[in-house]
Amino acid sequence: MIWPFRKKTRKQIAKIEITGAIASETRKRVLKAFKTIEEKEFPALLLRIDSPGGTVGDSQEIYFALKKLQEEKDIQVVASFGNISASGGVYIGVGAKNIVANPGTITGSIGVILRGNNLERLLDKIGVSFKTIKSGPYKDILSFDRELTDEEEKILQELIDTSYDQFVKTVAEGRNLPVETVKNFADGRIFTGEQALELGVVDRLGTEEDARRWAAELAGLDPEKAECFTIEEPKSLVNRIIPGRSQTKSSIGAAIDWVEFELATSGQPLWLYRP
Repeated sequence: MIWPFRKKTRKQIAKIEITGAIASETRKRVLKAFKTIEEKEFPALLLRIDSPGGTVGDSQEIYFALKKLQEEKDIQVVASFGNISASGGVYIGVGAKNIVANPGTITGSIGVILRGNNLERLLDKIGVSFKTIKSGPYKDILSFDRELTDEEEKILQELIDTSYDQFVKTVAEGRNLPVETVKNFADGRIFTGEQALELGVVDRLGTEEDARRWAAELAGLDPEKAECFTIEEPKSLVNRIIPGRSQTKSSIGAAIDWVEFELATSGQPLWLYRP
């Protein structure tokens, strides 16, 4: 009973979409989809990325899983950059051996940022103060009611530098570029898909359809006949019965995902570009 279905999927291209901020829900969904691709033996994957970036750990886990999918399962992967694929979107994208971007795609923003707020003077004006009991001198680092000390700033800068080096080395490895070459444009700047091609960040300029055809060719399939099978979360019975409800749920889910992203990244290092 299983074999006929697998025979069908061997002639199809799996498609996964990564949209919006990359957070834990994105990671869970994408890793689950990767597992489905393995089990149903799809020969190729079209990974559509339309994201400004996200949290470090979630981007890394998707990247490593994508590399494993290609190296251990011999699945052909083509990443397609949409309107925007920046920061964490780039990090995930370079995990694919082949990348296509639109000429006007906004990409880049390769870098790490750590942000905190100092409300000390405002709190003084309104007569609010805090008493902090801590187990060590750095437990309240980036506290909003006081200025950073020189030592704290040094600690945080080392953290950022380490994360940045990881990012640069990953891009260099994924795109087969020297580390110093990547550092020349990995200064947080954004650039177009056309510029990304010149820099070696992407392989070709084209549409999602162009990326699909390329994935088919790499997998030895007929580009004219090979169809995409989009792997999504299964709809509940209620969503299948009531038209439009799934769209509402999707919108709510996106809002929840963004709130989670904001909470998860407050005061944390990000690979993120916000337009």
